[in-house]
Amino acid sequence: MTASHRLELLAPLSGLLVPIEQVPDPVFAQKMVGDGVSIDPTSNVLLSPVAGKITQLHSAMHAVTITTESGIEVLIHIGLDTVMLKGEGFKAQVREGDTVSAGQALIEFDGDTVSRKARSLLTQMVITNSDRVARFVPASGFVRAGQTVALTLELAGAPAAATAAAAASDEAQSAPVRVPNPTGLHARPAAVVANLAKTFTSTVKLVRGDENANAKSVVAIMGLEVQYGDEIRVRAAGPDAAAAAKAVAEMITQGSGEEVGGIISPAAQKHLAKTKRAAVPAVKPKSGDANVLLGVSASPGLAVGQIFQIRQEAIDVAEQGGDAQVERAKLDAALKEARHQLEALKNEITDASKAEIFAAHQELLEDPDLLDIAISGISSGKSAGFAWRTAFSTYADKLAALTNEVLAGRANDIRDVGRRVLRIIAGVKEAELVLPDNAILIAEDLTPSDTASFDREKVLGFATVGGGATSHVAILARSLNIPAICGIDEDALQLANGTAVILDGSKGSLRKNPSDAEVAQIREAQVKLAKQRAEELAAAHQAPVTTDGHHVEVVANIGGLDEAKQGVELGGEGVGLLRSEFLYLDRADAPTEEEQTQIYSDIAKALGTERTFVVRTLDVGGDKPLPYLPMPAEENPFLGIRGVRLCLAEPEMFRVQIRSVLRSAPFSKLHIMFPMIATLDELRAAKAIVAEEKAQLAVTADVKVGIMVEVPSTAVMSELFAKEADFFSIGTNDLTQYTLAMDRGHPKLAKQADALNPGVLRLIAMTVKGAHAQGKWVGVCGGIASDPQAVPLLIGIGVDELSVSVPAIPAIKAMVRRLSKADCEKLAAEVLQLGTATEVRERLGKAAG
Repeated sequence: MTASHRLELLAPLSGLLVPIEQVPDPVFAQKMVGDGVSIDPTSNVLLSPVAGKITQLHSAMHAVTITTESGIEVLIHIGLDTVMLKGEGFKAQVREGDTVSAGQALIEFDGDTVSRKARSLLTQMVITNSDRVARFVPASGFVRAGQTVALTLELAGAPAAATAAAAASDEAQSAPVRVPNPTGLHARPAAVVANLAKTFTSTVKLVRGDENANAKSVVAIMGLEVQYGDEIRVRAAGPDAAAAAKAVAEMITQGSGEEVGGIISPAAQKHLAKTKRAAVPAVKPKSGDANVLLGVSASPGLAVGQIFQIRQEAIDVAEQGGDAQVERAKLDAALKEARHQLEALKNEITDASKAEIFAAHQELLEDPDLLDIAISGISSGKSAGFAWRTAFSTYADKLAALTNEVLAGRANDIRDVGRRVLRIIAGVKEAELVLPDNAILIAEDLTPSDTASFDREKVLGFATVGGGATSHVAILARSLNIPAICGIDEDALQLANGTAVILDGSKGSLRKNPSDAEVAQIREAQVKLAKQRAEELAAAHQAPVTTDGHHVEVVANIGGLDEAKQGVELGGEGVGLLRSEFLYLDRADAPTEEEQTQIYSDIAKALGTERTFVVRTLDVGGDKPLPYLPMPAEENPFLGIRGVRLCLAEPEMFRVQIRSVLRSAPFSKLHIMFPMIATLDELRAAKAIVAEEKAQLAVTADVKVGIMVEVPSTAVMSELFAKEADFFSIGTNDLTQYTLAMDRGHPKLAKQADALNPGVLRLIAMTVKGAHAQGKWVGVCGGIASDPQAVPLLIGIGVDELSVSVPAIPAIKAMVRRLSKADCEKLAAEVLQLGTATEVRERLGKAAG
């Protein structure tokens, strides 16, 4: 072959060459961008591998394209997910249009910064117009930047001339579409668009204003610098122009391969560019007492026992595999077995809403991103076990890197599922723990599977260094009534097995080396508490009336039919909050109208016509997105399209839910409640939809319509809202967050984000005053309604209803019966004059004592 038909590309960086198929990113591994090589770099100045012209330099400076004189397009992409850094750590030495020589410096980057904040430093050099290359001959081993040939190309003959038919045939143009990808059409979505466009004979272009780009060229698409929210059209010319324009436009609308509305896939997290964890680790709370280790309360309760450290076992697998088909069969069989195991585990959890955690785990087994990475590894010669471990570790690490505590916490679920499959592939049975009696477990982290399988006869409580109050492990601990702490001081990992400790799940504290007197005091308290709970349970169906004759309704917060039934059994006077989103989450498509009608009616029938049934309409959004409802990225989803705003933006979905809820009206005292109401316009729009659907269904029952009070504006304007709403329910969890600008689940802020902060309490008092002025009732459905310290204060402020967690119903009813409304009012008047949450808790503690 002549030199004119061969092109040698020098290594752009020093480092170890890696086959492109082994890159842990399906877009590169599957050669969707183009064929080439990857380098694990040891240098930090990117050199041009060939002479040519800079035809594209990404604004984030992580990617550059050099086009040679012969028309070969060489794309060099530094790292994985580096587009998210938006140029941080990169410094370009050239500009678009510059002519460069082989070995010339193109981009300098800070290796430390990029390696900390990106998924990987692996740098890809690929040919984006691979159809111009007859054969790729990659080198291997260690290469030196600007000196070693890393890739040799044997070029194909000159491209055939375009057919006259294409020029003479039909033209088509799509309607304008807005790009939903939060970081625009960078390499990954550009490759997806280009690969789709190449399946059509017609020429296809992306058009933005006066600019256009060849939709079949990754380089051209990236050169157009399409950003999030840009309006573009797809223009095609050729025999299949209409189909091409339509298909490419639809692909762009759907995110070009990125799950722009999902919550589990790593691709769906791209929009969280500003939520990467800082390089400096979060500072955990420290106690002034050397014998006390602090964390975040995950599940309340007291436990006295001995330390037992949980260490995760290592699962060894060979890196190199055998025949790819055999390895793929091993993976498929392990995935199938894992699905069966999770189904069995799901069936062991009596609470349906908690069992859905394992249903979500089953869905992870089918996640395409996860499977793509694993299958790519197998295709490159890796064993099923090694490829699967690489896949789930890559996936989990990406989620764990987010500062959003809820999303970061889901990395643990991925590792749980991943290790389950890995054990099956390796033929390793999960080691059975031999636990001592009265065990307090300590671990770096625990998985939902661990938590659900605890021997409750031996495990009295646990504390983990990782996780937070919103993790699935914490949720399961609360449902199983296991005292637990998350985010505890890492010194806990150094405690010797058998060390005596007192775990206080309510305070998030672990006391080591307690004295005999302290242990005796706790045990005495536990005995008294057990006796008190037995008495409360025996009297659970007695009315919650104060000693001076004031009735305070005590109802349940529920997430499904099972909790509704349990609430009735424990004396609940109804449901003060049905979290209807349980029907929408952890599934691939929206619930049908028939499905919703059935569950709402079943819950209403379980309550009966004498009990209140308050249904909160769908409360999801950017912070709790639905995979089947794509939403644009939001810099701060807590302040974006969520709650009633989402419902009004998706009126058909909202109407389906309203119709389904209204059909349950004959079976209970139905109340419909809108979440996240901030303006009267929102309330009026939502009420109008309810009125229309009620009239359409000819519902004659007296259905009440109320609102959640979760934002300060609603509390401040409560009297005006009370003129148009039938009732209020105060969501103290969100009201606290929005009033104090603190995330209650954040490990560093949890103790400050206190619903008993005087600012929050004054807003509650303001809400009650405004509602009562218009003859409307007020409930509290947030966490403090279940807090024994807060109950006297809420009654004194004038709250009419307490909506509490199901297990707390007997205790809260018993407390109401022990209190005097007049005394509570005096207490409230005093507390509302205090200046800090600490002062409030101290005063309430004295009142309880």
